[in-house]
Amino acid sequence: MNARGGDAGMVVAVVYNPVRVDVPRVRAAVEAAAAEAEGVDLLWLPTTVEEGGQAQAREALDRGATLVLAAGGDGTVRAVAEALRGRDATLAVIPGGTGNLLARNLGIPFGSVEAACAVAFGGDTRRIDAGVASARYADGSQSEHVFLVMAGIGIDAAMIAGARPELKRRFGWLAYVDAAFRTWPSAKKVRVRFRLDHGHERSAHVSTILIANCGALPGNIELIPDGAIDDGLLDVAILQPATVFGWLAIWRKVTWENRVLRKSALGRRIIRFTDRAVRARLSYLRGASVQLEVDAPEPFELDGDAFGDVVGLDLDVDELSLRVRVPSA
Repeated sequence: MNARGGDAGMVVAVVYNPVRVDVPRVRAAVEAAAAEAEGVDLLWLPTTVEEGGQAQAREALDRGATLVLAAGGDGTVRAVAEALRGRDATLAVIPGGTGNLLARNLGIPFGSVEAACAVAFGGDTRRIDAGVASARYADGSQSEHVFLVMAGIGIDAAMIAGARPELKRRFGWLAYVDAAFRTWPSAKKVRVRFRLDHGHERSAHVSTILIANCGALPGNIELIPDGAIDDGLLDVAILQPATVFGWLAIWRKVTWENRVLRKSALGRRIIRFTDRAVRARLSYLRGASVQLEVDAPEPFELDGDAFGDVVGLDLDVDELSLRVRVPSA
């Protein structure tokens, strides 16, 4: 096997975050899966503080890779996907982060490196949508980023920005619970003006507004029950609880109603009788594009990473633009 990625066979690149994954274990699992697949030349490209995965994925493409494994957290996966969008190469995910958001939504094992490698080398290839967020900042600058799961403004973004790195390393997504308890007491509602598909403007005072490409989160939370990653649409969740009891009602909906009750006819009948009070606190919309503006700079996040304070966002779908490896049907 040529570890430098020569011309002898299929070139597979591994873009890995050496801080977030157990490198010897990942290397052993990848090399074992590659040996079983046969005819694979491996190319190993570590991320750095300065380059989180995009440059490495572009280098992999330049060197002929047709399969790129992103080994790390959601930030590594998002960065690699940004480089692979619209290209003739396939993304495979070796989860090693806090939330493993894309892996959860695609059914990729996130508790076993070996199982994830088996999917990477032997799973099916599926096309999915990618979200594209164009952010506008108070100083007039702009930036564009890809997201795969969701973007958000409000408490969720403040919570992600406030998560303590040492807790994330030790306890994973539970670090966000700590951040939530520190964020909520001082959190204020945000006035958001938004349009769907460049239609008429609406406004709302929200605790959080989330724009999702798919809807499953850690902790058995089904935030967007009808969200599909290949439907060419974005789902908007608007959270407007007035009290602690409003938050509890939302929590019940996303952990019990969305995930359990709505899967049966009886459960859906129960929801119809109990859902009216929750709708004022959690509402859903859907469109191919979303335009957002806020009165003052607010933190925003993409796939669990903070991207600074923005005054506006334009979000669109790049339909079926990304090829990913998923468990075989």
